[in-house]
Amino acid sequence: MSQERNMAWLNNNRIIYYRNPITDVPTESTNLYDYYAEGTYECYSLFRSKAKITTYKSLKWHLLVIYYLNYDDNNPHPYQWFSKVARFIADKENGFVTFYIKWKILEEMILDVILNGDEPPRNRIRKVIFKPYTLLTLSEKLSIVGKLIGRGKKIVEDDIYECMLSLNNERKKITINKIAKSLGCSTRTIYRNMGNQLKLEKKLLNSEL
Repeated sequence: MSQERNMAWLNNNRIIYYRNPITDVPTESTNLYDYYAEGTYECYSLFRSKAKITTYKSLKWHLLVIYYLNYDDNNPHPYQWFSKVARFIADKENGFVTFYIKWKILEEMILDVILNGDEPPRNRIRKVIFKPYTLLTLSEKLSIVGKLIGRGKKIVEDDIYECMLSLNNERKKITINKIAKSLGCSTRTIYRNMGNQLKLEKKLLNSEL
């Protein structure tokens, strides 16, 4: 069984790793969710799923997001706090990554993030964002996602990703049949619109259950 992430350390040090959109306005907002018909890139939600960081590329992206969300213009020494956070996350013993990284490589990564981390990191588009602490069941969440996305004309990868996240958050195995049922389409449609990157992410999410 894989080691649980030490989220308490991040919380105790007040590290921000989640942020809802700040300028994009939802098409529809309820006490359960926000729906963005055109999607939004402004939702950053690290460590939402159980999948761990498995590559240098993914690690760097996570560090870019953390630096971006926590950056303070009034802090003249960003290296001190960011280096501490980056080293904690990159330490395999703390449960965030699946591999050991050489400290020299991590140091180069840290410096690169600080030099280039003032812009919003590239992010996956989201359409349905559930409010924190909602007591919806998995079936209810999938039903809402399917209903909202069903208003569009074509199912795309981002719609499939929404269903994948809902399943993984409830510790359920992601299958093509479950995704298709949620979106009200055939399994063939899901296979046709599921690229290699999403297939890999599906495999990673399931591997951590």
